Amino acid sequence: MKKSRVIMPLLLGVALALGFLLGGYFNFPAKHKGWLTNNPKNKLNRLLELIDTEYVDSVNTDSIVDLTVNNILAQLDPHSVYMSPNVQAEEAQNMKGDFVGVGINFFLYKDTVAVVKAIDNGPSAKAGIQAGDRILYAGKKRLYGRKLDSDYLFSEFRGDEGSPLELTVYRKSSQKKFKVKLKRAVVPIKSVDAALMLSPTVGYLKINRFAETTYAEFQEGMTRLRNAGMKTFVIDLRDNSGGYMEMAVKIADELLPNKKLIVFTKDKKGKVEKAYATDRGDFEEGKVCILINENSASASEILAGAIQDNDRGVVIGRRSFGKGLVQKETSFDDGSAVRLTVARYYTPTGRSIQKPYKKGDEADYENEFNHRFENGELYDKDSIKVADSLKFKTKKGKIVYGGGGIVPDVFVPLEGKKGEESISYIMQESGTVGNFVFEQLDLHRAEFTQLGYQKFIDYMNKTDLYLSKFQNHIDKMGLHVRLVQNKPFVKKYLTAEFAAQLFGDQKYFEIVLKDDPVIKAALIQ
Repeated sequence: MKKSRVIMPLLLGVALALGFLLGGYFNFPAKHKGWLTNNPKNKLNRLLELIDTEYVDSVNTDSIVDLTVNNILAQLDPHSVYMSPNVQAEEAQNMKGDFVGVGINFFLYKDTVAVVKAIDNGPSAKAGIQAGDRILYAGKKRLYGRKLDSDYLFSEFRGDEGSPLELTVYRKSSQKKFKVKLKRAVVPIKSVDAALMLSPTVGYLKINRFAETTYAEFQEGMTRLRNAGMKTFVIDLRDNSGGYMEMAVKIADELLPNKKLIVFTKDKKGKVEKAYATDRGDFEEGKVCILINENSASASEILAGAIQDNDRGVVIGRRSFGKGLVQKETSFDDGSAVRLTVARYYTPTGRSIQKPYKKGDEADYENEFNHRFENGELYDKDSIKVADSLKFKTKKGKIVYGGGGIVPDVFVPLEGKKGEESISYIMQESGTVGNFVFEQLDLHRAEFTQLGYQKFIDYMNKTDLYLSKFQNHIDKMGLHVRLVQNKPFVKKYLTAEFAAQLFGDQKYFEIVLKDDPVIKAALIQ
């Protein structure tokens, strides 16, 4: 589920790519040697036919088609992409909001499938599988002592709803091997990570992407927070790379008064489509704070822009990614798909927040974080350079900016010391912390589970043991950074990951949000 990403002279090439995919294997009779050779589409079709039927060596023409399509799309924009059948299936599953499987979070630890967590109410949890268990066999297929990738393991654990599977499990704590029989079931993939109260009147909701179930999850979380006394609503879109525009529009509708413009799109023919709020919103009166950062993109920016341009709330954080293009997905018979940019979207004041891009230079486009770091804007709002021509005004006279992301109303610099960005990445994004914590729990799980949550917090606050152990861990990985220089920051994320694996994801957010500078800024609005 991680961004959904029209230049006139190249449309013919795109049509050619789609023709390849729709045209099967191009087994045209050899007798048609002279047919329309001045037509570029037919010229390439003929070349593929010649390679397939007459080239001296065996060649997979499907792979040539894929390469051709990718090369054509690379000349358009960074968000027009081709997805192979495997990639498309994975993307579709992630955006669906659930999957059919056994319901475990796992990773390969010393060539064995180790259970990080059995998902609540899932088939594995109901069968008694616990964190720390090793899955040795799925049916008769051995899963340990082999170099297996995640795709293979997913294919073993997933299947048709109700289909049976016998797992052979080793439990380290009791040193026992046993078998469990279960039936695969629908397991949710949450797009709302947390919904909790930051204070008696401030509610917090974290959205990690905009999938098919996001609006329903949002409504459920918002209702709980309203019932708990929420008067100020903090919606966290940091590191949310987007998804379905419709979900962002529905959520904006819950926050905006009737008939307020949410977003509009414009295609190459100049056709404009507008989305307005209705009178059904359930939180149209209280305060709203939207949290964003440099990884907030697409649908996240639609929601943030709608709130900012309508003077409905405050946007807090750092300048968002800058993705203002709309894609349409077309699927093909072999399971592959093309996402083609078909329109641009604009915020209510008329802003396009799409950042500049160069054709065929997707790496530079995606790695703009480095440019923002180099020009200093991750630590200083004044370093954000926006042309005067890209200034817009809301109805209340607030200046807002286009041309490359949503510029927040309240700027909050990157957490951690300047020059130590690698520590921020290691602690928050790399997955290194999760693997380290699992290893530590694998050695001392019984001692930790006996503590209870509050005693666990007291212990982690007092000790620097795991800070030292984590330093040794990353040293062995070749990551030469000094964690002690950012001790409070590092200990916070270590404690949070321990809490997540021991007590659940909600505790993770309770810990990391406590001293979060962006949250602090939201609490004083």
